[in-house]
Amino acid sequence: MSDDAAGSSSAEKGLEGAQHGVASFDTDEKSPLRMVQHFLHNYPTAIPFIVLIIGILIFSVAAGSKFFAPFNLSLVLQQVTIIGVLGIAQTLVVLTAGIDLSVGAIMILSSIVMGRLAVVVGVPVPLAFAAGLLTGTLCGFINGILVALVRLPPFIVTLGTWSIYGALVIFVSRSETIRSQDIAAAAPFLQLLGTIIKLGGGAVITYGAVLMIILAFLIWYMLARTAFGRHIYAVGDDPEAARLAGINTKATLIGVYTLAGLICAIAGWVTIGRIGAVSPLAGQNANLDAITAVVIGGTSLFGGRGSIVGTLVGALIVGVFRNGLALAGVDVLWQEFTVGILIILAVTIDQWIRKVSA
Repeated sequence: MSDDAAGSSSAEKGLEGAQHGVASFDTDEKSPLRMVQHFLHNYPTAIPFIVLIIGILIFSVAAGSKFFAPFNLSLVLQQVTIIGVLGIAQTLVVLTAGIDLSVGAIMILSSIVMGRLAVVVGVPVPLAFAAGLLTGTLCGFINGILVALVRLPPFIVTLGTWSIYGALVIFVSRSETIRSQDIAAAAPFLQLLGTIIKLGGGAVITYGAVLMIILAFLIWYMLARTAFGRHIYAVGDDPEAARLAGINTKATLIGVYTLAGLICAIAGWVTIGRIGAVSPLAGQNANLDAITAVVIGGTSLFGGRGSIVGTLVGALIVGVFRNGLALAGVDVLWQEFTVGILIILAVTIDQWIRKVSA
């Protein structure tokens, strides 16, 4: 056999082997762990649901029948109402790969504007309520302008406005709390969301919880069924690609932060109904709790992936773990320790899921 023929034969065998190798690689079945990774990548909301179910099973044993009492289960829903509404606002921002550290301050500032105008100043309640909503919307709009037009990092912007809005809370409120009985006498509408609805079997629900569910549905519909919702996901996933596709990324970001501010103002109304009073000290941990609900709920801190449903489930997870641990007699210190572990696990899982190739 000539050298040319031998070389040709070797090349053909090499090519044939390479083809077999490619075919073998393509048909190679994924490992179970890889399959789980791909499943969670396609259905990230499944993670918080699984954690919630595990938590319920654990506390059904650790806390006994007290945990499954209808009143206790409804109490968990009431306890996470404020976190849930704030979490909805935070989710919108995180979907754009941003973060809003000022949501808690906006919530309290809006509630104080509503309360002081209606009770202290004597402004008609509808106008005072509208002023509170406008306050939250304006605060969110300012955040959006600084992020989208001035091009400052969302973390830095909202860290600064958190301090600014917090200072305004002290200035407007004069560090005074408006008592529940004063609000009931002058502006009972502001306490409306604290009204209890009896469901039977000892279970109760408040108008605030109902509003949270309605608001979640409306924002879910916007994200899933409207062009603006798709733009939010696109900007969070790849802002440059979104811009090249014709999406006005600046207008989208301003719209997101403005809408988040409005939702924070609604959370302020929920807060008044929940505690009955208007206090500059209310909801001091609400900001971090909202971020916790968003992260545990499966929304990626890198943007472009997540859901409102996941955030509500994340809020329920926080409520269930704190409630269950309290019923089991665990100290508050370890309740916070557990929530911290949940946050780290959620971010770790998110990082792992993001490694799935497109």
